[in-house]
Amino acid sequence: MNRLLEVQRVSKRFGGLQALHEVSLQTEREILGLIGPNGAGKTTLFNVISGFLPPTSGRVHYDGQPIHGHRPHQIVEMGIARTFQIVRPFGDLTVMENVLSGHGLSYYPSWRAFAERFRAPGSESAAFDILEMTDLAAWAKAKASSLPIGLQRRLEIARALATGPQMLLLDEPAAGLTTQEGEELAALIRKLYEQDISLIVIEHNMAFAMGLCQRIVVLAQGQIIAEGTPAEVQSNPAVIGAYLGSEA
Repeated sequence: MNRLLEVQRVSKRFGGLQALHEVSLQTEREILGLIGPNGAGKTTLFNVISGFLPPTSGRVHYDGQPIHGHRPHQIVEMGIARTFQIVRPFGDLTVMENVLSGHGLSYYPSWRAFAERFRAPGSESAAFDILEMTDLAAWAKAKASSLPIGLQRRLEIARALATGPQMLLLDEPAAGLTTQEGEELAALIRKLYEQDISLIVIEHNMAFAMGLCQRIVVLAQGQIIAEGTPAEVQSNPAVIGAYLGSEA
């Protein structure tokens, strides 16, 4: 089922800093790229959508329901999962255990998420399927903290998939990856899209974003300055000016 995410005139202030200013966008059933210079407000927008920050003003709706003001685990229950710019696996748990933690969603944020469904046979089978899909099965018993950064980024995606999302927010998933690792990651993201998962991808690697995303939204100084196909965005004078630090 395709579900519409609507961000309606969202603003976010931190004291005197206007991080987002009346940002509006809609997305469903696509790989949407979210790009912009450092400090543009991209991760702040993810934090508002995923419930880690309340908007100062504006609304966020998903599948026709308001989600602004909900707690992060409640938004995950509604079908939106995310990864983080700085990877945050449970380092002392194995790769398999990290993915299994996602199956305890119905008990979040209680510790029971790690007990009552943590080792259920159905959960273990589903978790192994996710590890195979994300090419992590060979590291199932390894401590998450022992994995190199490329595999840790895949593990973040695998753990998010365990919650059964319809929409996945990926915050700089290609950061620190080699060219080959980036190509493998892009192939995984396309595979998820083919499985009816909608995706929003924050990315600084322009070649990665332009080759992967079907549509691009550009943020600068907390505002959307352009959106369109990769080709349209690449030739947009406002985007060129934002990245070069000059007016165009």
